[in-house]
Amino acid sequence: MRLEGKAITASVNLTGNHASPDEADKQVLHIWGRQPLAGHVKVSGAKNAALVVMTGALLCSGDCRLRNVPVLADVKRMGQILSALGVKLTQNGDVLDLNARDISTSEAPYELVSQLRASFFAIGPLLARLGVAKIPLPGGCAIGARPVELHVRGLQAMGADVQIDHGIVNAYVTGPNRRLKGAKIYLDYPSVGATETLMMAATLADGETTIENAAQEPEVLDLANFCNSMGAKITGAGTKTITISGVEQLHSTDYSIIPDRIEAGTFLVAGAITRGDIIVGPVIPDHLTAVIAKLRAIGAKVTAEGTNQLRIVGAPQHTGTDIETLPYPGFPTDMQAQFMALLTLSEGNSVISETVFENRLRHVAELNRMGADIRVKGNHAIIRGVPFLSGAPVVATDLRASAALVLAGLAAQGKTTIQQLQHLDRGYESLEDKLRGLGAKLVRSLADAEPDASLVSQAIAVQSTLN
Repeated sequence: MRLEGKAITASVNLTGNHASPDEADKQVLHIWGRQPLAGHVKVSGAKNAALVVMTGALLCSGDCRLRNVPVLADVKRMGQILSALGVKLTQNGDVLDLNARDISTSEAPYELVSQLRASFFAIGPLLARLGVAKIPLPGGCAIGARPVELHVRGLQAMGADVQIDHGIVNAYVTGPNRRLKGAKIYLDYPSVGATETLMMAATLADGETTIENAAQEPEVLDLANFCNSMGAKITGAGTKTITISGVEQLHSTDYSIIPDRIEAGTFLVAGAITRGDIIVGPVIPDHLTAVIAKLRAIGAKVTAEGTNQLRIVGAPQHTGTDIETLPYPGFPTDMQAQFMALLTLSEGNSVISETVFENRLRHVAELNRMGADIRVKGNHAIIRGVPFLSGAPVVATDLRASAALVLAGLAAQGKTTIQQLQHLDRGYESLEDKLRGLGAKLVRSLADAEPDASLVSQAIAVQSTLN
């Protein structure tokens, strides 16, 4: 197929609210709260699906066209990593074209991989395609240890020789055709990353591979569907047992990424925390079952609008609830921080238990700066609902923590100023524009500059009518 678009080679041109990570580090977001949100908000493509599908394009020596790709800092960085490997990329809006015909190296650059954990997924496709891969140990948000042992053990079971030396994972396949072998693999933990890495590696392996205790997240199924659209033979994705029958090669495809369930969930919480009335879509409602259940449990009204939209109407007063994060289909760890912001204003006591990452409660201190009453004991956060939050200067510590602070700012009295916006830009496309479209009052500016005067006066006028 003929691909058209604007060449991005080593970068993607970001639009909307996003700045480069260095620029975002110098910017702040001002939010004037207590404005009920109303209207319709569009959900972008899933970040976590787009990133791994981009690495999956390494499996194909032809053209791959991806649609519904969100314009994000993480997508830009993944584009840079693939470009460094020799992949040709062009982007036009949310359409991304990739051609991995002439991969020029099997070694990903440390300075890029160290900033994006998802880049480690390239080890599976590179090893399957070239028989060799050198990938630095990954980086990303500092939310806890996310070891790669499951990836390594699975690749070793498929016949790869894997060594970790000075922070570099060196993997290669011996033999006349340097081809991985099918294997039976059991994952000690249903790791999304390990499931995706091994599934991609197995698509070009010799024989059949079975992954037991596989991750069931929708992004895993999306990757399998993408690979199958190129001619792979994957069954069982989305269940605990995935079977992959290796094929000789894959072919070109045109594929659309699923909607982002975490972005959708964040907007649903935004509707609840501002006691608003908004419609969120497109979504796949089944991907949000756990989030919808908890929203209904605290008193918010969530209803389907057609087949791919959800409407949320916040209650005058929500009630507390307990949450335990779990692998899918349990409550997602990526929604824990956002829901915590909501529970700070919910009547009674709530307990959130974080079981997926051990260092993902750092937003507690920032929410407490805004008047929340949260105590941490181990991996548990005990939340006592308060009547209101107060705007304050706060610092985002990771991607989902930054979203939680935005939500808290939307509900708080007065002005909230959020620093370290590079985290926010990693996972939310045009978030400020989308929120302004719902009636939120917020503006981004340089840390040492006053925000736009017209927006400030408008926001203050709204605030004065509410107080």
